[in-house]
Amino acid sequence: MKKVLSLVLALCMILSLCACKSSEKTSSDGYEIALVTDVGNIDDKSFNQGAWEGVEKYAKDNKKTYSYYRPSEDSTEARVETIKQAIDKGAKVVVCPGYLFEDAIYTVQDQFSNVQFLLLDGEPHDADYANYKTASNTHNILYKEEQAGYLAGYAAVKEGYRKLGFLGGMAVPAVIRYGYGFVQGANAAAEELGVTGDVSMKYWYCGGFAPTDDIKTKMSGWYTDGTEVIFSCGGGIYLSCTAAAEAAGKKVIGVDVDQSAESATIITSAMKELANSVVLALTDLYKNNGTWPADLAGKTAVLGAVEGCVGLPTATWSMKNFTVDEYKALFEKVKNGIITISNASDAAPAVTISVDYQN
Repeated sequence: MKKVLSLVLALCMILSLCACKSSEKTSSDGYEIALVTDVGNIDDKSFNQGAWEGVEKYAKDNKKTYSYYRPSEDSTEARVETIKQAIDKGAKVVVCPGYLFEDAIYTVQDQFSNVQFLLLDGEPHDADYANYKTASNTHNILYKEEQAGYLAGYAAVKEGYRKLGFLGGMAVPAVIRYGYGFVQGANAAAEELGVTGDVSMKYWYCGGFAPTDDIKTKMSGWYTDGTEVIFSCGGGIYLSCTAAAEAAGKKVIGVDVDQSAESATIITSAMKELANSVVLALTDLYKNNGTWPADLAGKTAVLGAVEGCVGLPTATWSMKNFTVDEYKALFEKVKNGIITISNASDAAPAVTISVDYQN
């Protein structure tokens, strides 16, 4: 029995040593750039996928090793553990897409001062929002969602739609800016066409980012009531919206990335050019020898039309009455500041079209 125990202990020691060596090897020969996903995966046709495409493009073009890691559950603790796992696997740069990472980055940025963090769509703060801090090894990117929403709302009305809907996920600032931008764009096009009395919009936040039967039921009700196209703004909720649209023979506007391949009902998408913004940030990082330059270190950039980081997809354009050339002319006006769009999220914009804000 003693011999058996001795053999078992010896085997355990050998395995432990092997594991340590393997871990050391992974740390030195592992993946330099890491993406940690939020509650979705890299094929979510939304935020994770857009960010991953940027990581992949930069890494391949510049011969950097890269990988992605998915937390085991939707919690700050799981996200922190996954970030640590990525660092253990050799990550010198960790890209985190979405506001769900705000308190996780707040926790880890000081613990791993030699690691560079890129936070998309958020700024680090503690769990109760009492303290905000962006360390010098962290760079944040926010977006001018109001510009993307404006372009989508304007296009929808110019295309000929008069009964619109806005389906938001959680009422967080980014989603609100999308929605209020959508309202402003629809209003601008309606005023140009002289049809403000004909254009109306239903507006609702569902309180989450996952598809549910309740969302589908409500959207089906909107379509039955005459709504022609709904801007679905919030991760996976587009699945509920497109299901309702397919059943009703109606249309949807996607969000964050070009979602047109997901359903024939999607006429366009109000995009954040996530891939482009990640490539821009990583380019600046590596030009500065792998640390954030002074104008990015500990700071937040807000990217929009000027940087080519918001817009509608032209490669998959399907609209007939509102052309790509007309869209490009509109985009240039937004880019050059000829058209100004409010980014306020504390109060709905004053417009002349009818908007039904629902609880």
